[in-house]
Amino acid sequence: MSGRGRDISNRPRLERRARGLSYFTVGYNLAEGAVSVVTGMLAGSIALIGFGLDSGVESLSGAVMIWRFRRPDLSAEEEERTEARAARLVGYTFFLLAAYVLYESLEKLIAREPPHPTLMGIAIAAVSLVIMPALAYLKRRTGQALGSRALVADSQETVACAYLSAALLAGLGLNYWAGLWWADPVAGIVVVGFLCMEGYKTLREEELCACSGAKADDEAPDTSSPAPD
Repeated sequence: MSGRGRDISNRPRLERRARGLSYFTVGYNLAEGAVSVVTGMLAGSIALIGFGLDSGVESLSGAVMIWRFRRPDLSAEEEERTEARAARLVGYTFFLLAAYVLYESLEKLIAREPPHPTLMGIAIAAVSLVIMPALAYLKRRTGQALGSRALVADSQETVACAYLSAALLAGLGLNYWAGLWWADPVAGIVVVGFLCMEGYKTLREEELCACSGAKADDEAPDTSSPAPD
């Protein structure tokens, strides 16, 4: 879905909105990630640490969107090449984080290490659960209006963050109010599932886009040689 060639009279306004949403995504995720990791380390909550690391990775996607919409003069080839590199980086990072969170979660379950209940962590998850769906909706509407496949895909990552926030809230809440210490590492394992799903989806979509691009190049007519007389 490409916005090139579309006649959109309010395109400059939509591109400013896209940049604004991307700036907010990066700023919010960096702040949320830093607070989540610090709070998770203090409380011994692997679910909260994993959530914070995921927020850091999500900010990479937002940074690519900022770069993209600050460079409207990019050729289609340059845009696709840059998005492909970023997609591979983000996809592999998801799997690395998933391996770390899974190891820590299993270790805490086996060693029966109860985390400290954390009201701050619950507040972080609750705020994210409110903000992420609204942000995803605005990104999707703006991306559809612009014809930007990248921004629409980015909105899906934001939806995944909302589901992740719900899982985190359930794990931290059960530990805080019901004293179920194992709920936190179990929530960490749920986080692992989301990380792997996002990593696979990111790499798969990049692979499909690359194949589509190669197929289009193969099917394009060869104009390098002059036509016979």
